[in-house]
Amino acid sequence: MEADFWHTRWENMQIGFHEGAVNRMLSAHIGALGLDPGARIFLPLCGKTRDIAWLLAQGYRVAGAELSEIAVKQLFEEMAVTPEVTAHGPLKRYAADGLDIFVGDIFDLTADLLGPVDAVYDRAAFVALPDTMRGRYAGHLAALTDLAPQLLVTFEYDQSVMAGPPFSLSGAAVRAQYGTRYTMTQLADIDVPGGLKGVCPAREKALHLTAI
Repeated sequence: MEADFWHTRWENMQIGFHEGAVNRMLSAHIGALGLDPGARIFLPLCGKTRDIAWLLAQGYRVAGAELSEIAVKQLFEEMAVTPEVTAHGPLKRYAADGLDIFVGDIFDLTADLLGPVDAVYDRAAFVALPDTMRGRYAGHLAALTDLAPQLLVTFEYDQSVMAGPPFSLSGAAVRAQYGTRYTMTQLADIDVPGGLKGVCPAREKALHLTAI
């Protein structure tokens, strides 16, 4: 999707993709990552997800990347936290205790700027990208995070009924982008209550990716 698509969504508050509660796959399967207290978790295309506050409350540190500055400002406002904002080339960094959010195009984010991370939690990035962008994203994410283990959330549904995003991703589609770098273990495969966006039946899946 083009950047303008997402900027328009946030400007018009058309954010049906934003969950009003902690993601059920995260709360159920964070333990699969085997993280120590204080571990730093990277959330690509994080929006203003409630998952960030939840992870901080569990004692983790969080880094995120988000295209929309509107989303990031709302994230800090809703957490009642005043960030320190600094410019880094084409990106801005919103920072607070245990939290760093980089605003701008994720492809402009470098490993040096991001800093070391212990794991990746991807609920909203991979499923938001069309097939033409997934290969570039997967390679960039692996380089950014030095092949850190991932908790990846995907959906599978009849794409002819709903166009996406989020896009439908079969196991084969995920393996096509990640299979040469990671071993994949499926942790869950469950129905989406009421269907995806209330439009069509769908399955929500949680995958654990570890470097080969």
